[in-house]
Amino acid sequence: MKRMLLLPALLVPLLLAGCAHPQPYYAPPPPGVQIAHEAYHQGFQAGVRDARAGLPPDVNRHPRFRRPPVPPPAIHDYRVNFRNGYRAAYHLPPPGY
Repeated sequence: MKRMLLLPALLVPLLLAGCAHPQPYYAPPPPGVQIAHEAYHQGFQAGVRDARAGLPPDVNRHPRFRRPPVPPPAIHDYRVNFRNGYRAAYHLPPPGY
């Protein structure tokens, strides 16, 4: 009788342990990374539009570069990434290269 109770008592924890699959956790990127990504993308799109229109490269003509849509602490990072995206659209080397 003890053997009949011992076997299920040992198998139940093993069966339950197999049900505990780890669930992936996807954290959103930090705000600075998200702002940098959006700035680069917007700069790249602005550069593509200017190149297709046959305009010379001038990042200063874009209102999003002059007045970034971000809080004041992130303005510098936004402009740096916008400029990098803009230059990438024109296939220009980075500054100081």
